[in-house]
Amino acid sequence: MNIAVDAMGGDNAPLEVVKGAINAALEYRDLKITLVGDEAKIRDISRDLGVIMPNNIEIVHSNSEVTMEDDPMIVMKEKKDSSMAMGLKLLKEESVDAFISAGNTGALHTASTLIVRKMKGVRRSAIAAILPFDPPVLLLDSGANPVVTADLLLQWAIIGSAYMKNVFGVENPRVGLLNNGTEEHKGTPVACEAFALLKKSKDINFVGNIESKEIPNSPCDVLVTDGFTGNIALKLIEGMGKFIGKSLNDIFRSNVFTKLSYLITFKEEISKFRTKLDASEYGGAPLLGLSKPVIKAHGSSKAKEIKNAIRQAIEYTNSNIIEEVSRVL
Repeated sequence: MNIAVDAMGGDNAPLEVVKGAINAALEYRDLKITLVGDEAKIRDISRDLGVIMPNNIEIVHSNSEVTMEDDPMIVMKEKKDSSMAMGLKLLKEESVDAFISAGNTGALHTASTLIVRKMKGVRRSAIAAILPFDPPVLLLDSGANPVVTADLLLQWAIIGSAYMKNVFGVENPRVGLLNNGTEEHKGTPVACEAFALLKKSKDINFVGNIESKEIPNSPCDVLVTDGFTGNIALKLIEGMGKFIGKSLNDIFRSNVFTKLSYLITFKEEISKFRTKLDASEYGGAPLLGLSKPVIKAHGSSKAKEIKNAIRQAIEYTNSNIIEEVSRVL
């Protein structure tokens, strides 16, 4: 298997991306990783780290990069030689099996749709983020489509169910609709129409409207909403996770007694709790609905997130989700 990684995409690129790719290459010896980016910078980072580039990493040089401020269409117009565009073209040509980028979300979504293309029958792809609860919840859309229709939400419910079944092993995944109340008539006209479609569908296990306060309790396995609402929910959950982690740290560092109690009694349990809240354990969010695997890593990803995104790309590629979704649609 060959996974392409956009070495120049993200707030901490190329340093953290290269570090994450090297760590993944050392762990997954049978995997080939193609780093797409400025070859000189990539090799300089390897030297600065004092690490010999693993044999299972190949570098494909690109002449430009897509910044976070760039217009989404710039990949198709002015930056066709960017690391993002070249990585997606490698995926389209089947030179690689999956593509990962921590770069500009809008540009990645637009370029993926135009270069890799959507699956037959899919109207729009969606970013599917894993919320780190027990069990995890798949949230889609989490940022690609701010305006949606009811039938899009139904399609994403079907696609999300296939993903949770094939990648996470969830039998008959529960599907919820993010809303401001549990009653059937709650929400916008689109939400009300979507409720009716989801309730009627025989292809999903619809459990009704889900209020945001219930999300941490994992009331469903797949949670569908528009990209605007989903992105706000995702970032709030990420922020609360960091806030809780910092608050616990402050509590146990307040005096010598709390420090001792932490070391003697709570250290292992607190570590497990922090891991449970850490969305970086999942690495990135797949763009579901595309004909080939594309993973969007968080813009602020560091080496750990990039390594985990590569692991996620392996699992996605090994699943038969694309074939399953095609069959259902």
